[in-house]
Amino acid sequence: MIALVRSLAFALVFLSGTVVLALAIRGIGPWRPGFVRRGSHLWARWFVGCARWLAGVRLEVRGRVPDGRVIVAFKHQSAFETYLTLYLFPNPAVVLKRELLDIPLWGWIAQTHGSIAVDRAAGPAALRAMLRAARARVAEGRPILIFPEGTRVPPGAAPPLKPGLYALYAALGIPVVPVALDSGRSWPKGLIKRPGVVTLAFGPAIPPGLSQAELEARVHAAINADPRSTAIEP
Repeated sequence: MIALVRSLAFALVFLSGTVVLALAIRGIGPWRPGFVRRGSHLWARWFVGCARWLAGVRLEVRGRVPDGRVIVAFKHQSAFETYLTLYLFPNPAVVLKRELLDIPLWGWIAQTHGSIAVDRAAGPAALRAMLRAARARVAEGRPILIFPEGTRVPPGAAPPLKPGLYALYAALGIPVVPVALDSGRSWPKGLIKRPGVVTLAFGPAIPPGLSQAELEARVHAAINADPRSTAIEP
């Protein structure tokens, strides 16, 4: 019962704040483009604060958050880590599904922010478009953030990685930093969230130049490790 009440309070307060922030970003963004990035970061901070103080879900980050020209490959168990892409990174370029750009307000903000939308129904053309956009973002010195499993999976599931990760890795020639997490325990699908700690661990960078099999094996093992015991860079 307590978890239900806290989850309802979170949903009400967070969504109300989201509407206000989204309207402000949409209204100011066309005139001050830098506000889109700052407002998006503020929205992610709003999420993390509401999750902690209302839903009772606290974030613990282990390891060094990378920045600059790097690919960051996240485990994907819940919506929780999608907000963290804007919370932990000052100016990320997030790879996401193209249909998310159809969401009112949010779609315009994501596109203006520089997200890399992938139309999975477009086949090879989608891959080429993703690589063009990724090269442009890397040229700006921005990290590329991707969920290489392609969709959310329940805790304990470890599906094979989608080919998009290696395509980015081979085309960009930059390191990959894998991220393990356990958000699915506290932030499952549905309304009710479970109070607890979400641990997110940045593993050691994987250098460029590896074969597809070796890269995917290393990333797969790293993102599926227990984040509370993952070896991390100091």
